[in-house]
Amino acid sequence: MSHLLRISLPDVPGSLGAVASALGEIGVNIEAIDIVEHGADGFDVDDFFIRLLPGVMPDAAVSAVQRLESVRVMWVSRYPTAGSFHLDLEAVELIAEEPRRAYEILTDLVPRTFRSDWAMVAVRDDSGVSVLRASPGAPEIVAASRGWFPLLRAGRLESPAEWGPTLLGAAPLGSDDRLVLFGRHGGPEILDSELARLGLLATLAASIGQSPPRH
Repeated sequence: MSHLLRISLPDVPGSLGAVASALGEIGVNIEAIDIVEHGADGFDVDDFFIRLLPGVMPDAAVSAVQRLESVRVMWVSRYPTAGSFHLDLEAVELIAEEPRRAYEILTDLVPRTFRSDWAMVAVRDDSGVSVLRASPGAPEIVAASRGWFPLLRAGRLESPAEWGPTLLGAAPLGSDDRLVLFGRHGGPEILDSELARLGLLATLAASIGQSPPRH
């Protein structure tokens, strides 16, 4: 089973190598690394997609990393498809290939692009809030969802009580009455940089979806 480690580490030469060495010494294979955020405070946030060798427990990986000076594990969880995450530009390219299905493709790609548990596209009209597209695992829309609208810019939303401890990130999708939303059960915390990326991706998807088809 693969795991995701979200790690905060100093933005100085050698930090990434030190983390990789610490993990390798205890029997952890690194399958991929994604830089999530370059912080203004001198720290980066990176996602490490790792595979544990037999007999190695996740807490051992956490302990090995946190022995390093100024390095902190922000989140650890199982991640069964560590090798199949998408970068933002790859997602845009896939959407551009089928503009008529822009919102469907966006919904399907957001969980892998942002390491979330699910995603959906929701719209508000006179009759209430409905779902245009939802990925597997997405919860049912509830009455409290109407409070998300109008959404003017990407941001964090309050999770309905019916959904339990879920962190929500959302961005308007071509209209303040339509949005793309993703959820994480318990964590990791949704970063400002992730919201900025989601906002840009949503803007591009809306633009591509409204563009005339190519001949």
